[in-house]
Amino acid sequence: MKIGIDLDGVVIDSETTFRTYEEIFDKDILKGNNLVNRQEPKFQQRYSWTDEQEKEFIKRYFMTVSKESNLMSGFLGIYRLLKQKGHEFVVITARGGFIKEMKDDAIRLLEKNNIVFDKYYWHIDNKVEICKKEKVDVMIDDDWRIVKALANEKIKSLYFRDTNLKKLEENEYIKEVNNWGDIYRKL
Repeated sequence: MKIGIDLDGVVIDSETTFRTYEEIFDKDILKGNNLVNRQEPKFQQRYSWTDEQEKEFIKRYFMTVSKESNLMSGFLGIYRLLKQKGHEFVVITARGGFIKEMKDDAIRLLEKNNIVFDKYYWHIDNKVEICKKEKVDVMIDDDWRIVKALANEKIKSLYFRDTNLKKLEENEYIKEVNNWGDIYRKL
């Protein structure tokens, strides 16, 4: 099976770390409460920050978040088990877009843990296009918008949904998972 896989929020626990620093930035730096929708996966939709405030957040915290993040709990064991069973992994990630050094930091974390994926696509805006090109059997992602776009193109996906993120109705193309044990069961 060819598995498409996002990094942030799926392999690397950066999304929970991002949310922590988003709150610090909003409360301590901006001195406000600009949270508009907790169900949104990305800070640009979660908060009513100006473009300048978003740029300041990126500058202040993106590399901090990247360096503090670790592998998702359970990932390493399930990844190794799936590789032993002959499954192929294609990384399809937006990482490296805002700050190019974040790609290098992800590579550092993967190398440190002896993780080598079969193929890498960095700084990707259109994951559907890459999934089609690579003919992935299933894509694992934590962004509900991407998961819905995949389903609309009849590409199966596992929606790695964190606690507060928007719930999607499951169907033949969308299955919700919350941890790597769930992913193993669904695959």
